[in-house]
Amino acid sequence: MSGKQIDYLVSRFPVTSETFIVRELDALAHTDGLTVGLRSLYPSPDPQVHDIARRWMAKLVRPGVGASVTGLAWALFRHPLVTLSILADVVRGYAARPSLLLRALVTVPIAMAHARDLRSSGITRHIHAHYATYPALAAWICSRLAGATYSVTIHAHDLYVDQSMLGRKLDGAEFIVTVSEYNRRILARYTSTPIQVIHCGINTAAYPFRARRIPDHGPIRALCVASLQEYKGHEVLLRALALGGPGVDRIELDLIGGGPLADELQSLATELGLTSRVRFHGGQSETAVKQALAEADIFVLPSIIAADGQMEGLPVALMEALASGIPTVSTSLSGIPELVVPGKTGLLATPADAQSLQATLEQLISSGATLDGYARTGRDLVEQEFDSAATTAALLALFRTN
Repeated sequence: MSGKQIDYLVSRFPVTSETFIVRELDALAHTDGLTVGLRSLYPSPDPQVHDIARRWMAKLVRPGVGASVTGLAWALFRHPLVTLSILADVVRGYAARPSLLLRALVTVPIAMAHARDLRSSGITRHIHAHYATYPALAAWICSRLAGATYSVTIHAHDLYVDQSMLGRKLDGAEFIVTVSEYNRRILARYTSTPIQVIHCGINTAAYPFRARRIPDHGPIRALCVASLQEYKGHEVLLRALALGGPGVDRIELDLIGGGPLADELQSLATELGLTSRVRFHGGQSETAVKQALAEADIFVLPSIIAADGQMEGLPVALMEALASGIPTVSTSLSGIPELVVPGKTGLLATPADAQSLQATLEQLISSGATLDGYARTGRDLVEQEFDSAATTAALLALFRTN
C-alpha cells in the first residue's frame, strides 16, 4: 500500500481512554511512503485532551450536520440503488436492537459525507476502522459508495455487546485485526475474512522497570487505573477491601479514572468505611499515570462482565503495570490471562467474586521473593508481544500486503 493514504476512522476523537489509537497513528505517521489521516463520526465526550492527541486534532475530519445532509443527497443522486440497499441492510441488521438502529441510521449520512469526501479527493484510500460497531459500519458504507478498501480492529465491547450486522461488516473487509486469541476464536464464527491477532501496544521504553518488594509493615499502596464503569469491577474491589485480612487491611487504594459510577462508588466507599483508605483521583494525564505507576506497590484491575455483556478485551493498563514491574492482580476474563499469566506474570481472581479477589490479594502480598520472578517475566512478555514498535510493524505489514 505504499504511496496510498490510510484514513483511520473512529467513533469519537479524542477519547482519553483510547491513547493506544493515538500511539498507533503516531507510529504509522513516521513511516516512509505512508500518509495517515484521521476521521471520526461523533464529537468527543472528553473535555481533557492528552498532549499526544493535540497534533491530530488539526488533522481530524468530522462532518457536521450540513455536510452529512449533503452526503446523503449526493449518495441518493449519484448512487440511488446502492444507497437504498445500504439503508435496507442497516434496518434489517439492527431491527432487533431499536436503540442501536437509531444510532446506526444517524451514522449512515455521516458515513456518506465521508464517502463523498473520499470520492472527490481522487486519491486511492484505505480506511482502517477502530471498533466493529459504527466505525466499521461507516467503513463498509464508504467502501460501497466510494470504492475504498477497508479493514477493522476489534477490541471488546464492539464484539461482546453488539453483534449487529457483524458478519456483513466484516465480510467486506480486506483483513481484520483483533487484540487477543480469545477474540479471534469468537470472530471466526462470524466471518471468513482473514483475522490477525495484533495486540494494542505500548512504548515499553517509556515505562521504567523497577521490581517491587511489598513492604512487610505499614501501608501498601495499591493502584487501579480504569474508567469508572461497571465492567471494570471497582465495586468488587471495594467489597474485597472491606472483607479485611492481614494484608488487605494495609492496602491504601488510589483510583485513577473518571466515569458514570463516580458518585455511586464514592458512596459505597463511605458505606463500607473505606474513605480513609481509598482516594478517587478522576481522569489524569499520562504523566500523572506514569508517576502513580512508579510509586505503587501493587496494581489491581478487578474486571467483570457487566449486566449488558460489556467486558475487557486486553487492557492497556495491565501492560503498563507489568512493564513497570508492579505485582499485579486481575481476573480470569476474556484475553486477560494472555497477559497476566497466572503464577508467571501475576495472579488472577474469579470475576465478580469479592472473596476470591480478597484471597488473591492476600496471596500476592505474601508472595515474597516470588514477586521478582513475576516482575521480570511480566516485563519480558510486554517487551516481546506488546511493544508498540512490534505491534505497529505487524499492522504496517498488513497494510502493505493488502
